[in-house]
Amino acid sequence: MAAFFKINELYRIAVEMERNGLAFYSKVASQSADEQTRAVYHYLASAEKRHLRTFKKLMGNKTFSAPQSYRGEYRKYLGALLKDRVFPSSHLARSRAARSGPSASLKAGIAAEKESILFYMELRDLVSAADRVAIDRILGEEKRHLRRLSEYKEKGCL
Repeated sequence: MAAFFKINELYRIAVEMERNGLAFYSKVASQSADEQTRAVYHYLASAEKRHLRTFKKLMGNKTFSAPQSYRGEYRKYLGALLKDRVFPSSHLARSRAARSGPSASLKAGIAAEKESILFYMELRDLVSAADRVAIDRILGEEKRHLRRLSEYKEKGCL
């Protein structure tokens, strides 16, 4: 017997991840003295806001069956995937941003983008073809964010 899950559970996690990223990037932008740094983090915050709206639109009372290879283990797998998230809540994301200097903020942003990419790649395999189009678009943007932040780190720009 297949284990069924509400895809809404995963979309709710995606909404929370985007909300937390928005809180972090907004806080870092607001406390950045450098105009280039502020612009980068404002851009990232606006992207998180768009992603948040997209995931809210995708939410519905949809179910999916756990992949055959994960039967009985799927909730444990998702729990392990989501354990120790970079930003477990919006409050902690803002708090971390307030305590972090530019280098630590950049590292946290890179870690959060990697975390999002990993989760959305898993989510992508579980949703309908129609929803997959939106997930693919967001995945592409998250990958660009990761590349951009990584370039800034390599160049020592932020």
